[in-house]
Amino acid sequence: MTSIHTQDTGSSAGKAFGADFLALLALCSAYIQGPLTKVFDFQGAVAEMNHFGLAPAPLFAVGVPIFELAMSALILSGRLRWLGALALAIFTLMATYLALRFWEIPAGPEHSAAMNGFFEHIGLSGAFVFVALVDLRKRASGK
Repeated sequence: MTSIHTQDTGSSAGKAFGADFLALLALCSAYIQGPLTKVFDFQGAVAEMNHFGLAPAPLFAVGVPIFELAMSALILSGRLRWLGALALAIFTLMATYLALRFWEIPAGPEHSAAMNGFFEHIGLSGAFVFVALVDLRKRASGK
């Protein structure tokens, strides 16, 4: 019988940290990619803010990306992770309500796409709340 041996390349704590970081990076990826897109296409960002009725659009086109990047940084750094996660959860709920109003769209492919996006974003918000709860519990237990 042969067995497969794996070489330990680091502590299990280091591996867990790496996996945790990658999971949090995946969770924050839209809040990093979106702002970078807005930075490189500011006119497009302003047009998006106008589309959603946010005024003054240029202020929102600057403020939203800064907010998203700052909250992602809190989450990824572990510094006030709970705050960054709760802020992005609330932001996501508000943006979802603003942008994916599927109940106002007639039945059809656009309705289905908006409804799916709406509930995907509700799930994303739930994931951020979960991250906040885990961080708060960890802080309370002193770990």
